[in-house]
Amino acid sequence: MYAVIKTGGKQYRVAAGEKIKVEQIAAEVGQEIVFDQVLAVGNGSEIKVGTPLVSGATVTVKVVSHGRHDKVRIFKMRRRKHYQKRQGHRQNFTELEIASISA
Repeated sequence: MYAVIKTGGKQYRVAAGEKIKVEQIAAEVGQEIVFDQVLAVGNGSEIKVGTPLVSGATVTVKVVSHGRHDKVRIFKMRRRKHYQKRQGHRQNFTELEIASISA
């Protein structure tokens, strides 16, 4: 069984037992969170797609850790103009373990 959930402005396809990294969520490590924004639920060849959400469907997750992604380096340059700009960014994330999916 799998589900498509929405969190942090992005959509993720999840199944029970998987670990995913999402945009940072203000929650303690070990805390359980219930996502009610479920866009689709599938089981084998059968699928339920919401309009826009599947009513009554929830995904329960457990917060595993918080961290920061690898640095993304931004380099801008204009040729022959002696212009170079360097910038870096590290995005915060929360790692979640999918406990259960209920439809």
